[in-house]
Amino acid sequence: MRTNIGETATRCLRHLESCEFDEVRAMCTETATVWHNDGKGDQTIDEKLEQLKPLAGVVGSLRFDITRQFHSANEVLQQQVLRLTMPDGARSEVHAAMYFRFDGHLIDRMEEYAYEVGSA
Repeated sequence: MRTNIGETATRCLRHLESCEFDEVRAMCTETATVWHNDGKGDQTIDEKLEQLKPLAGVVGSLRFDITRQFHSANEVLQQQVLRLTMPDGARSEVHAAMYFRFDGHLIDRMEEYAYEVGSA
């Protein structure tokens, strides 16, 4: 039975929310790549996860709210809002479109175009 790739993409984000980086890595192919509009270009999944690890000690909480999700045989495209709360109570929202490409049941590519809305 084939896994629903939309649910797999969502599960990946839930692991990121919980800073479960090893679980995220296990969901990806050995050669998985990540692109983000932060100007760094393509990165390996390992490079991206190393970049995210320090956030675990800085961010109070984060939550991905998926507003729309579309998928085909091996691709997922979704709109989402990342809601961040800092330990001092400051909040911000990052709106994004995110793309996942799968090789079998593993994520082989992620792309994210994001922009921050503002702080409260």
